[in-house]
Amino acid sequence: MERKRFEAWLQSVSTSFLTLTEPQKNETLDHLISLSGAVQLRHLSNNLETLLKRDFLRLLPLELTFYLLRWLDPKTLLTCCLVCKRWNKVIGACTEVWQGACKALGWQVDDSLQDAMHWKKVYMKAKLRMRQLEEREAFETSSLIGHSARVYALYYKDGLLCTGSDDLSAKLWDVCTGQCIYGIQTHTCAAVKFDEQKLVTGSFDNTIACWEWSTGAKIQQFRGHTGAVFSVDYNDELDTLVSGSADFTVKVWSLSAGTCLNTLTGHTEWVTKVVLQKSEVESVMHSPGDYILLSADKYEIKY
Repeated sequence: MERKRFEAWLQSVSTSFLTLTEPQKNETLDHLISLSGAVQLRHLSNNLETLLKRDFLRLLPLELTFYLLRWLDPKTLLTCCLVCKRWNKVIGACTEVWQGACKALGWQVDDSLQDAMHWKKVYMKAKLRMRQLEEREAFETSSLIGHSARVYALYYKDGLLCTGSDDLSAKLWDVCTGQCIYGIQTHTCAAVKFDEQKLVTGSFDNTIACWEWSTGAKIQQFRGHTGAVFSVDYNDELDTLVSGSADFTVKVWSLSAGTCLNTLTGHTEWVTKVVLQKSEVESVMHSPGDYILLSADKYEIKY
């Protein structure tokens, strides 16, 4: 058919097609498709994909795309990342989206760090750990066998774990190997803290003791509390030991002499935790680098 006659025929067919009802249009298309060969079907498929499957991430300006992505929840965003490489690249480059996702998990976000991939990795890592926690797969577990009674006290430091037990002993373990490095006879331990040379224990017998790992000898004892000692902390530089007790008091001791330097009152419940550490912030009471004493009971923390 000549081009001019074809154009006239096509115009006539188009005009007639527009006058049909919707079902008639569908029937007409079905008939034409049944008459089409592979070339025509391929042409139809390519054009339908362009008309029906519009990639808004490709067509919209990037600023508008980022604005729309902010309305999607993180789970949907991750699903969208699987659509194609371009979608993954665009979504992965939207800093504000991933900062918002991290904020939703409770993270403190530094807005000055404009690195979308960093925040996406932070979010992914946090979600993985949350899923592992829910499925009880977050930690590897192993058992340390050696005590013959209940273990009341634990203290972990640099790959070593100290345990204090009702069997009147304390043990030092290598967590990686599970081997017991030291085992010494003590009193019933309610609290333990250690370093390379010594172990300090608080006991249900109302006393505190300092022990030498290598010999197991008791090198100092501290008496003065009238209730069980639930927490101890010390600092060799200050030659100071602090303790919290069921008698509602905190005591400050000379670590080397074993004498009580001060008794702090004010708690109305058992003092279950004491911490002696350097301050890292400026306040009315102290400056960074000053040592402060924190103590806690069931209801409040004092310093």
